[in-house]
Amino acid sequence: MSSILDEYEDSQNSRHPVQHSSRLSAANIGITHSGFVNVRLEEEKPIFNKQRIDFSPPEKINHFAVCNNQLCMSLGKDTLLRIDLAKPDQPNQIELGRKDDSRVHKLFLDPTGSHLVISLSTSECLYLNRNTQKVRSLSRWRGHLIESLGWNKLLGTETNTGPILVGTSQGIIFEAEISASEGSLFNTNPDQYFKQVHSLEEDGKPAPVCCIEVERGLESKVFIIATTRKRLFQFVGRVADGSEQQGFSSIFSQNQELLPSFQEFPFNMGYSEITFYTSKLRSCPKAFAWMMGNGVLYGQLDYVKLDSLLSDVQVWDYTPDIDFSFNKPISIVLTQFHFLLLLPDRVKAICTLNGQVVCEDVFPDKFGTLKKMIKDPAGGLVWIYTEKAVFRYHIQREARDVWQMYMSMNKFDLAKEYCRDRPECMDMLLAKEAEHCFQNKRYLESAECYALTQNYFEEIALKFIEAKQEEALKEFLLKKLNNLKQSEKTQITLLVTWLTELYLNRLGLLQSDEGKHGVFQETRDEFRKFLSSSKHKECLYNNRTTIYDLLASHGNVDDMVYFSVIMKDYERVISHHCQHDDYSAALEVLSKHCDEKLFYKFSPILMQHIPKKVVDAWIQMGSRLEPKKLIPALVNYSQMGSTQQIHETIRYMEFCVYQLTVTEEAIHNYLLSVYAKYKPESLLWYLEQAGTHASDIHYDLKYALRLCAEHGYLQACVLVYKIMGLYEEAVDLALQVDVDLAKSCADLPEDDEELRKKLWLKIARHVVQEEKDVKKAMNCLSSCNLLKIEDILPFFPDFVTIDHFKEAICSSLEEYNQHIDELKQEMEEATESAKRIREDIQEMRNKYGVVESQEKCAACDFPLLNRPFYLFLCGHMFHYDCLFLEVSPHLSTYKQTKLDEMQKKLAAATQTSKSRHRPAPKEKEEGGDTASLGKGSAGVSREQIKSDIDDIIASECVYCGELMIKSIDKPFIDPQKFEEEKSSWL
Repeated sequence: MSSILDEYEDSQNSRHPVQHSSRLSAANIGITHSGFVNVRLEEEKPIFNKQRIDFSPPEKINHFAVCNNQLCMSLGKDTLLRIDLAKPDQPNQIELGRKDDSRVHKLFLDPTGSHLVISLSTSECLYLNRNTQKVRSLSRWRGHLIESLGWNKLLGTETNTGPILVGTSQGIIFEAEISASEGSLFNTNPDQYFKQVHSLEEDGKPAPVCCIEVERGLESKVFIIATTRKRLFQFVGRVADGSEQQGFSSIFSQNQELLPSFQEFPFNMGYSEITFYTSKLRSCPKAFAWMMGNGVLYGQLDYVKLDSLLSDVQVWDYTPDIDFSFNKPISIVLTQFHFLLLLPDRVKAICTLNGQVVCEDVFPDKFGTLKKMIKDPAGGLVWIYTEKAVFRYHIQREARDVWQMYMSMNKFDLAKEYCRDRPECMDMLLAKEAEHCFQNKRYLESAECYALTQNYFEEIALKFIEAKQEEALKEFLLKKLNNLKQSEKTQITLLVTWLTELYLNRLGLLQSDEGKHGVFQETRDEFRKFLSSSKHKECLYNNRTTIYDLLASHGNVDDMVYFSVIMKDYERVISHHCQHDDYSAALEVLSKHCDEKLFYKFSPILMQHIPKKVVDAWIQMGSRLEPKKLIPALVNYSQMGSTQQIHETIRYMEFCVYQLTVTEEAIHNYLLSVYAKYKPESLLWYLEQAGTHASDIHYDLKYALRLCAEHGYLQACVLVYKIMGLYEEAVDLALQVDVDLAKSCADLPEDDEELRKKLWLKIARHVVQEEKDVKKAMNCLSSCNLLKIEDILPFFPDFVTIDHFKEAICSSLEEYNQHIDELKQEMEEATESAKRIREDIQEMRNKYGVVESQEKCAACDFPLLNRPFYLFLCGHMFHYDCLFLEVSPHLSTYKQTKLDEMQKKLAAATQTSKSRHRPAPKEKEEGGDTASLGKGSAGVSREQIKSDIDDIIASECVYCGELMIKSIDKPFIDPQKFEEEKSSWL
């Protein structure tokens, strides 16, 4: 007994329960019409899986109760066994201590598993709490044979039951309360009170209360269901808040006109049993099943209805094999979709959805007759016992086939609830629903369902086409499109194109029907929403040419423009507006999207019609536009409104030059040309502010000169000549305009006095010969200090009087006298300086230096007198070759080259000198005079060469002269030889 109800499981019966089901065979392996593959690798376990508990009772099992994992059973005459299913190896056995002939009539265990009421056949009752070993008598209950108990699920605790209802074999319903506490000195009984609240009858006689159930609904409503052998009573009432402890007497006394007092069936089999299904622990039951003489009454519980608590009631008639004489039903249990009916030798499972027997489990005769079937609401297990054995049913995936039953009943929404995690079943269900809707001409609903299935696309599409249901076809294609993955590009392209065609056909039909303007607008909005869908944007963009062709073939211009905007194909939109002379709309699109390329393309035509708005748009774009690319639009003058266009052209060019500071030559040249033709008063101002140096000018000077010359703007030409440095041309042209202008030009070549004098002579000649104004000619002399009176005298006529030049001539003679005096003084100073130099030279010829024998070279530190040497005034002494090596690196390239050449000449002269001392051949004695001549020439050449070399290398001391100062920033080691020098030190 110690191992009872642990996880030991006896091998199942030699034969499995027969499962009557419409499920597909487990051996079916294949591809269905939906595209799903149905593969069963092993046989599924049955819904109701029976297990025999490894338990052999020492005595016969009389009664059995289980709730909240607490199991109680009556063994033999006087033994009670309690087992906590969480601790099955710790059973608790209690002796009732009854010595009379009384036996246990029924056991009642509350929903918490804490309170056990034992009804005895002698009309007595005992009470046992889970936390005690002491069996206590319920003295107030004595004299009543208890048949049923209605527990209080709301107020019941482990120590107190709260108000409960008790049904007796005489049809009386009592209200009572049991407390597990010991009570006071004067009241030690566990039963707090026991009072009658109602009585039930059948055919005018008291009838036993077979079952009683108490439930609480919304708004403090209380529902009580009580059954007799062939009647089902309903009681409903409202309990005031806070008065729950007052009991149920008020429920029975309240007016019950809205509910029938009872529901009766004609046949009586001596007892009945009602069972309830609760989806969650401590929640209200959702369904009921009542086993009575005529069959099983089952249905739903509706706590909202006023006329009856029961709804969707059906009666399941007993099958022919159930014979009340020897095969009477004993007990019933209700699950979510089935009720189990206990017969003496078997269990039948009947589906509540269709009333079909889905399972029939026959028990072996060796275990004896089946006595009772009980369901534990806490664990959902179903328990059955005989006198010798205990069995347990596991309910596994009870809803696995429910979807098929709902589907066969055309309750598709309910069916979907039970196959959401089974795609192959959901596909079959949707296909069935779609077919059902199609047959009932609910085409749109059918399309929505078909789109969610894996049925062949072509078959479904043809089905709607044959039925001429374009709206349903469109709905099907839309749903199908939304279900496609982004990787299925081919299918998406096909559906998008097809849907576009369907929409356009629909819009064409609606547009021709004036009475359907509202539907037309709705369809258009739907079509545009489809075109602007972000999910299919990539497909629409890649196939935009096809979409454009479709829109064009249907003549749907408005939607073509809308689609172009979505695709950001603004060029097409602008072209459309331009073709319809809606230039403002075209410019609005341009300005909104700021596409530079489109500005360049459409500005020429827009400039012809709305120049001011176009220029405003250009100015708003600012530096994002390249003005050079807008020149075609600027030069595209039209016959109408050309004045305004020219004005706007100048406005934009001035914006580019003065605000954007554009430096492109083409822009400045074009502005010059416009100024020259249409706004000459701004031309000279522009040239002046553009700058006076060629490097600052952004326009073409030659082009500007030609332009100004063509239009006769001489002053502007003078300005351009000045910038170009053509001062003679500037003066010549300025003399045609104004002498003062010519004077300003003549002073410009500041570094070239000869040119300035020439320019001023031009001005003087013009003044004398052209204007014949002697006074002005004299002013020229005062304006330019380079001109003398003798320079301009030739320009005057031969017979002009000297009075006008008297002052100028006197001034000129005074300047000459002053200059002669300055020259005399300079000559005297030069003569004195030459005399001192001659004296210094004579003194230097007599100067000498003393060199001691021990003196050493300042460069090599070897004795000085061993080789030719140099002595400097500073005292430094160098060998000739040492000084050469020291000075050479510091010489310039030119002097280095010259020194190399003189070295070669010196070597050649030395060779010639040596050849003089060799004996000449006899045959050449005649050339003696020539040789003597060569000797003299060679000697002079050699001395001269040595003197030139001295001038280069010995002009100053290498340590004290400028060479040393200039070499201060040079590195000690040549950078090109640094690595070589560095490696030599390592």
